[in-house]
Amino acid sequence: MRGKRAPRRKIAADPKFGSVNVAKLINYTMRRGKKSVAQSVVYGAFEAVSQKLKADPIEVFETALKNVSPAVEVRSKRVGGANYQIPIPVRAERRLALAYRWLLGAARTRKGKPMAEKLAAELIDASKNEGAAVKKKMDVQRMAEANRAFAHFAR
Repeated sequence: MRGKRAPRRKIAADPKFGSVNVAKLINYTMRRGKKSVAQSVVYGAFEAVSQKLKADPIEVFETALKNVSPAVEVRSKRVGGANYQIPIPVRAERRLALAYRWLLGAARTRKGKPMAEKLAAELIDASKNEGAAVKKKMDVQRMAEANRAFAHFAR
């Protein structure tokens, strides 16, 4: 590897809620550089959440993020000609990145509604500890638990 590692960029807080996490959600939602479209999707989803639950959408979003964030994941490592799935604790930044990715992936796979409504439904489900994103987290954690015997191979 030549040169220095690129420094982490600071993300500006979003204009409506003043939250960096919401700004990150907008950036993850964005496709082909269309930020205004992504903003309308996310803000529409938050509006739908506040109408359905009569609660603060930011709190619902934070709860959903916390419920979807994985604590451990598995990584493949080759040891003596065999590949082992080794459980490894997830760093805080990666934990959030996976949570955003899984939330949006689960929302996109829902059928038959506009994206804002699908995202709102997924956020509500994740805040109640159910839905596809939480299932994905549980699958990853279950896989790590099943391979706990290989934890001694980690570094």
